[in-house]
Amino acid sequence: MFKIEDVARECGLTKRTIRYYEEIGILPPPERSEGGVRIYTQEHIDMLKKIINTRDVLGFSLQELQRYISISDELNQRRQSYNASADPEERRARLTELDSILSNQLQMLDEKLVKISQVRKELDALKERVRQGLERLERESGTE
Repeated sequence: MFKIEDVARECGLTKRTIRYYEEIGILPPPERSEGGVRIYTQEHIDMLKKIINTRDVLGFSLQELQRYISISDELNQRRQSYNASADPEERRARLTELDSILSNQLQMLDEKLVKISQVRKELDALKERVRQGLERLERESGTE
């Protein structure tokens, strides 16, 4: 069990950010003590680290984070349902659902990769123009 200060320190976030993530539904609200103090679990910390990683590495906006976390939650629920079932037909149905959910997450990543690729192409083109400008200046200064 962790207090919000501990979680903030462990995850490198502010207490305000953690409360905001709870407010908008990205992070499930923790239990509270009798005095009303938030009591977090290791699962909250792990989820926050996943959120931070997704935000920072993939550059997801808050709206994209909400969608991604929602899909992840649904994925976990379907996996638990699959594991709890012994019926082959029901397991097949759960796997089909899992396949669809994973396709949605992969689509989100593909959309982000397309945007990243576009930015990369723009920066490559700009860098090439800068190099050409430098070469032109070198040639001009060499002929004087």
